[in-house]
Amino acid sequence: MLNLERLRTLDALARHGSVSGAAEGLHITTSAVSQQLAKLEREAGQKLLAKNGRGVRLTDAGRLLAEHAARILSQVALAQSELDAHRGQVVGELRLSAFPTAARGILPTALAALRAAHPALRIRSRELEPERGIAGVVRGDLDLAVVLDWYNKPMPLPDGLVKAPLLDDPADVALPAGHRLAGREEVDLAEFAEDEWITWGEGEFCHEWLMFTLRSQGIEPIVGHRAAETHTQLGLVAAGLGVCVVPVLGRHPMPPGVVTVPVRRRVRRHVYVVWRADADRRPSIRAAVAALRAAAERVDGPRGPAPGEGPGEGSGRPSAGTTATPGGGA
Repeated sequence: MLNLERLRTLDALARHGSVSGAAEGLHITTSAVSQQLAKLEREAGQKLLAKNGRGVRLTDAGRLLAEHAARILSQVALAQSELDAHRGQVVGELRLSAFPTAARGILPTALAALRAAHPALRIRSRELEPERGIAGVVRGDLDLAVVLDWYNKPMPLPDGLVKAPLLDDPADVALPAGHRLAGREEVDLAEFAEDEWITWGEGEFCHEWLMFTLRSQGIEPIVGHRAAETHTQLGLVAAGLGVCVVPVLGRHPMPPGVVTVPVRRRVRRHVYVVWRADADRRPSIRAAVAALRAAAERVDGPRGPAPGEGPGEGSGRPSAGTTATPGGGA
């Protein structure tokens, strides 16, 4: 008889690609991972791992069993979800992540409400960029992730995930107070062709979005500085070192010496929460999504569509994946 926890360890190794990655994902030691896999090999009666340089790789038998393990664990998760739904109690552990500005602007209110309403629910949260949050949900390391995409650059979701919209988050351009355009009611991005941009880290989704958006308007952006945090970017703007795009969510308090000006052709990002379809009926998932939506409603209200806004912009609909209400289907 194959042990379920050892199959879970094999699945983690297959997903993470290394013993150390599996240990981190399972929150156990690398020694415990190695011991579990050695016992699973004895149960299976076949070699599941082979040395690969300083690491290991799955053998043909290991890959075969790992594929079965993924399906078995998905069925177990579905069974647990349905049992939880039948019991109707919000209990157990809930693991979730949010990108930085959502972690600051939405998560504290939502988590406080969950703790007050469901004291038997143990919550673990992490701040992760959208791509890493989605990967964590796919791997099963997270139950939910608060993620984003932009009106003109959707983020594709892997199969097996569903999502629910939280809010549309408008973004302005932040300028030094002495900037030539600081007194304008609206601006076009093309007017900043000669300015230095303060942007996110290389390879981050929001940085790639900004480069894509500026280049689509014929602007080759001049990137002067990079910073992951909104308030670090705004500090650089306040020092007169460039301009940046700043969404409403998580921007306050604004530092002295910075003004924000709306973009004539509205710039928005869609914020939503994703989870695995096989966990759709879990009461804790439903409770968390409801708390996140309630917290999102308390964020400073996004502005309505402006003249000249493109098709689909400001629609309030995430632009990729399956939108669902937990327990209610797509």
